[in-house]
Amino acid sequence: MINKHPREQTFNRIFIAGIEGKRFDITIKDGRFSSIVESGREYGELAPSGQDLWISPGVIDLHTHLAWTDFDHDDQLRRDAREIEAMQAEAFAATLRTGVTTARDAGGLPPGTVAHLVQHYGQPLRVQTSSDMLGAADARGVKYLEQHMKEIFDTGAGWIKIMATGGLGAPAEKVLDPNFSQEEFSFIVRHAHAHHKKVMVHTWGGVTIDWSIQAKVESIEHGMFLTEEQANGLAQSGVAYVPTASIYRIAADPAGVLALPPVICDRAARAVEAHPNAVRYAKRAGVRIGFGTDYATPALHGYNLQELDTLLDYGLTRVEAWQAATADAAEILGSGHELGQIAEGYLADAIIFDADPYQAGNAAQLRKSIVSVITGAAEADLI
Repeated sequence: MINKHPREQTFNRIFIAGIEGKRFDITIKDGRFSSIVESGREYGELAPSGQDLWISPGVIDLHTHLAWTDFDHDDQLRRDAREIEAMQAEAFAATLRTGVTTARDAGGLPPGTVAHLVQHYGQPLRVQTSSDMLGAADARGVKYLEQHMKEIFDTGAGWIKIMATGGLGAPAEKVLDPNFSQEEFSFIVRHAHAHHKKVMVHTWGGVTIDWSIQAKVESIEHGMFLTEEQANGLAQSGVAYVPTASIYRIAADPAGVLALPPVICDRAARAVEAHPNAVRYAKRAGVRIGFGTDYATPALHGYNLQELDTLLDYGLTRVEAWQAATADAAEILGSGHELGQIAEGYLADAIIFDADPYQAGNAAQLRKSIVSVITGAAEADLI
């Protein structure tokens, strides 16, 4: 159940996920937490009774593709506009049902489409967009980039995404090769920041991570070949790291939901082998790590919480993984002042569980324990 912008709602003696041995009385007014008070002990024992509820901040997915309907973009081009719109609306709905209340779309979703899906389909997902992506085909010099970036600015997108290296489509020996010259890369970041846009960088590793550190982009994505020295550089420069680790495990499985060709599975397997080291380097260096899935098809939307399982497998503690999906993700978006915490004055984006989410064995159990999802913002604020 999605509870949109509650005018007034109270939870008595509810647990806040991650805080043991305490219950709270929480009041929401006009979509924000207005009062959070520890419950008195006179009401009985603090241990869970079997009929209790837990509240957590809504999950923030920093890297998803809500506009995409197919892994292969050529397949999407064969669909008609009405079918694509319906599938995009279902992607919004599935994402919300799994407890993701805020998403950063990593390319392909214009702000106008977000507004339409929120209004016409009543899907109150908060979305930050990067609209078009700048990739190898855009490496045509600074003048061209300036014009193309103006077109992206005109859409109202808040992020610029740089495809700095190849990905699953690139041969293994070329996947770290830069798509842009350093001059072009630096111009993109400088020009975006001059126009008050944030920058996210798709990079598997290599020199483009060094360029990202030097330019102080907001986040790098994937980064499975991140080195220990580069992790230290990210920490010192304040650049965040969004590993999107689970999608590569999914892509590496030839019998999985994506059922990709063997050559793509092999490339994904190479990424999976490297990714745990990158996450460990980032954790050890104190890099802010963010939760992102890179999910892009109907078979994946709604299963976003699998990323928590992967982050745990790769060395984050449960507290660190939840932090990556809530407070730290909010900071990466620039919304840490109002999102990502159960705190007075913050937007009441939250998940209500009927079991302690910190004790869930895996994402499937966690998803089954969701009772409702609350979105605090009014519709007008989402568009």
